[in-house]
Amino acid sequence: MLRNRNIVLVGYRCSGKTSVGKHLAQELGRKFLDTDAWIEKKARCSIETIISRHGWECFRNIEKNLIKELSRETGLVIATGGGVVMNEDNVRNLKRSGWIVWLTAGAEALKQRMLRDERSGKSRPSLTGIGPLEEIERVLGARASYYEKASDLTVDTTSLLPRQVAALILRDLQVRNRHEMT
Repeated sequence: MLRNRNIVLVGYRCSGKTSVGKHLAQELGRKFLDTDAWIEKKARCSIETIISRHGWECFRNIEKNLIKELSRETGLVIATGGGVVMNEDNVRNLKRSGWIVWLTAGAEALKQRMLRDERSGKSRPSLTGIGPLEEIERVLGARASYYEKASDLTVDTTSLLPRQVAALILRDLQVRNRHEMT
């Protein structure tokens, strides 16, 4: 039943996963966990530092181990890192105990959010080394099929506030719960 399953938010950076996740957790009385923030707290350094010192593979391994651990729990709201869906084990583990929601947004909206996000320069390292808009378009193009395959629901956040996105997700969750009960 969906009531006890984790709600897992996936999507590109600045798609609203953390903001929406906090609203969902508050509305549902659940614990909220942001995987990137958890990794930074445990490592006692930024993701950018982890990657610059140890490389992307190290970061992805830490992330994979965390996802495996979280998949053993239920009743959480989880905001994942943007690349989590690129690993089949992550997706399989997240689906085991979770309902996956893909938060999407237009490339220009994502770029504007990144520019406003004080964390962008420090803890959101470039994935490609190219300009922000081109990088967003390129990475989204490469990941879109992975997000789509992994997700149970897709919500476009381009012109919505986080609380509006959370309300849409909650509405869909209620409908799915009703269908499961019949």
